[in-house]
Amino acid sequence: MAHAPQGVTALAPNTVWVGLQLNHQPHWHSYWQNPGDSGLPTQLQWTLPVGVMAGDIQWPSPKRLPLGQLVNYGYEGTVLLPVALTITPEFKPGLLASSLPIQLKASWLVCRLECIPEEGEFSLSLPLKGSTAINTAAFDAALAARPQAWVADKVSRFTAQADALQVSLSGLPSNLHGKTLDFFPETGEVLNPSAPSQQAWQGTVWTASLPLSAQRSQSPTQLAAVLKVSGADAPNDPGWRVELPVSGVWPAVATRPAISPALQAALDANANVGNVPPAVSLGLLAALIGALLGGLILNLMPCVFPVLAIKVLNFTRHADDHRSHRISGIAYTAGVMVSFMALGLLLLGLRAAGESLGWGFQLQNPAVVAGLAALFTVIGLNLAGVFEFGSLLPSGLAAFQAKHPVLDAFLTGVLAVAVASPCSAPFMGASLGLAVTLPAAQALMIFATLGLGLALPYLLASFVPAVARALPKPGAWMDALRKLLAFPMFATVVWLVWVLGQQSGIDGAGALLAILVAMSAVLWSLSLRGRLRITIASISIAACAATLWAIGPLVTQLSLATGAQPTDQRWQAWTPGKVEQLLADQKTVFVDFTAAWCVTCQYNKKTTLANDEVKAAFATKGVVMLLADWTRRDPAITAALAQLGRNGVPVYVFYKAGRAPLVLSEILSVQEVREAIESL
Repeated sequence: MAHAPQGVTALAPNTVWVGLQLNHQPHWHSYWQNPGDSGLPTQLQWTLPVGVMAGDIQWPSPKRLPLGQLVNYGYEGTVLLPVALTITPEFKPGLLASSLPIQLKASWLVCRLECIPEEGEFSLSLPLKGSTAINTAAFDAALAARPQAWVADKVSRFTAQADALQVSLSGLPSNLHGKTLDFFPETGEVLNPSAPSQQAWQGTVWTASLPLSAQRSQSPTQLAAVLKVSGADAPNDPGWRVELPVSGVWPAVATRPAISPALQAALDANANVGNVPPAVSLGLLAALIGALLGGLILNLMPCVFPVLAIKVLNFTRHADDHRSHRISGIAYTAGVMVSFMALGLLLLGLRAAGESLGWGFQLQNPAVVAGLAALFTVIGLNLAGVFEFGSLLPSGLAAFQAKHPVLDAFLTGVLAVAVASPCSAPFMGASLGLAVTLPAAQALMIFATLGLGLALPYLLASFVPAVARALPKPGAWMDALRKLLAFPMFATVVWLVWVLGQQSGIDGAGALLAILVAMSAVLWSLSLRGRLRITIASISIAACAATLWAIGPLVTQLSLATGAQPTDQRWQAWTPGKVEQLLADQKTVFVDFTAAWCVTCQYNKKTTLANDEVKAAFATKGVVMLLADWTRRDPAITAALAQLGRNGVPVYVFYKAGRAPLVLSEILSVQEVREAIESL
C-alpha cells in the first residue's frame, strides 16, 4: 500500500508513504516494536533504487494483550504499519522509466494460544508522475494512531532501582489526570509486563513503580515509552510518547537467551495446541512402495502428457533400433531419478535453513513459471515446424541430438520432472510427508523411488521389442504426428500463463504473453534465409529486448493480493485458527488445500467438488467449506499440511470436534466424499 500527495512526481525530492497492512482474524494478534512478555516485532526489509531511502516503521500505539499469565503488546483487527520513503535528488530514473519500483520482504508473527511465523514478498510500482492518493484515509488513520510527543519538564524522571523502575511524571496532559495508565516501554526486555505494578496520582504528578524483568538484558541510559489510558476509557486515544534519561543504577543484567523463554514456550505449544496426530503413519518400506505407486500413477496426470509425447515421437523415429531404445530408456530413467533427488535435496536443504516449503515449491516462484512457459513455447514451435534448431545453432550444436542421444534422453527426463513435480497422485502425499521428516539419506531414497515409478513405464517399453514393432512403419504420418504433438505443448503454456496470473495478476500474465509472442517472432525470423533474415531478425530481436526491458518486471512482480480468494459463495478462505474457531462452535469443517499450479487440484475442483450430489451432501450436513490456497508460499498452510503428515497438495480433510481429521485421497471420487460426509 502506498500514498503520496496529489500530483506528486518522483523526479523531485518527496516523501512517499508506504506500508504493510495486516488483517488479523478474531482472537489473533501481531506485535509492537516491544512485543512484551513474548512475541517478535514485525520486520520490514526494503529493496529500493539508489537515491530512495526508507525510514523506520511509524508504530501505532499498541494495546495490552493478556494471554494466560503473559501480557503482550501488539495489535488486533486491522493495522497499517506506515514507513516514509524519502526520494532524494540522487534518484535518477531511466530515460523511459514511468514508475519507481519498490520491493518489500516482510516477516511477522501471529499468535493466539499458538504462534505461526509468517512472511511475504511484495512489490509496488509507484508512478513517477501522477497520484497514489487513493490510500489517503488509511494512512491518515495510521499516522493519527501514533502516540503524540510530550516533552517532560525538569521535575519528571525515570529512576532505576534494584527491582523496579520508579517513574515520576509531572505536567502530563489533562486528559490523563486521575486515570489509570498503561506504560509501554519502547525498549524490550527491561520491564516485566505481566508483574503487578503500583501507580498513583499526587495532584498532577503521576508516579509508578514498574517491576524489572527477570530476563532483563539491557540497561538503557535513555528510555522512551508510550502512556495511554488503561482499559476502554479512551479506546481511540493514541496516547503520549515520553523520553527521559534514566538515573540511578541498574542491577546486573541476565544472560540474554537466543529467544525469550515465553516465546519458546508459545512456539513449543504450537506443536500441541489444537494439533492432531498425522492422518497416516508410515514406515520407510511403506513410504517407498507408496512413492513407487505414486510415480507410476503420475504418468496418467495431464501435466506429464507433453513430455511423454516427445518420447513417443522418439520411438517412431527409431522403431527398429532396439539397442537405441534400451539406452534411451536407461538414460531417461536416470534423468528422472537424478532430477527428483536433486529437487528433494534442494527442498530438504531449504527447509533446514528455515524456509517453510513443500512439494511443488518451485512453481510458487513466478520466474520459474515464466521460464517453463518460454521453454514449452520453444518446444511447441519446433514441433509445429515454425523453426528447426539446425537453422539457429552452429552445425556442431545442431547435430547435438543425433551425436549424443544418451544425454538428450537424460535431459528429457529432467524436463519430465520439471513439469510433473507440481502434480500429485494417490500414495504420493503420505510418502512425501514422511520424507521431509526422515534423515537425508532415507528421504532421498523416497524421492529416487518416486522418480523410478515415473520412468518405469517408458523403461519397460524400451526393453520390450513388441512395443516398437506395434508402431506403424515410418512415413509421412510421422510429420503429422510431430505437428499434432505441438498442441499439448501450447496447452501447457496456457496453463502456465494462468498459473502466473494467480501470482502476478492480470498484468503479469499479459506481460508474459507479450514476451512469448516477441520471442516467437525472433525464432521465426532466425529461420529465414538471406538478407531478409538479417533485416527482420534484427528488428524482432530489438523488439523482444525492448519488450523484456519495459514489461519484464511485471512477470515476477507478486500481486499485492494475499492470495486467490474463493469465487464460489459456498467456500470461505482458510486462515490460521479458523478451523479451531469453527470446531469450537461445533461445526463440521472441510478444507481443500489447493494451488493453481496443481493440475490434480483443478481436476478435482471441476469434477468431484462441483458435482451436484456432493454439493447437496455438504449443504445437508451443514459442512463449512474452507479453501486454503497455496499458489504462493504460505508458511501457515505449510505448517497445517505438516500437522496432517503431508508436504504437498492436493489435500482434502474433514474436521469434527472430538474426532481425528479424516484425510481423503488425492484424486477424489463422488462416492468417497459422500461416504466421508455420512460417516461424520
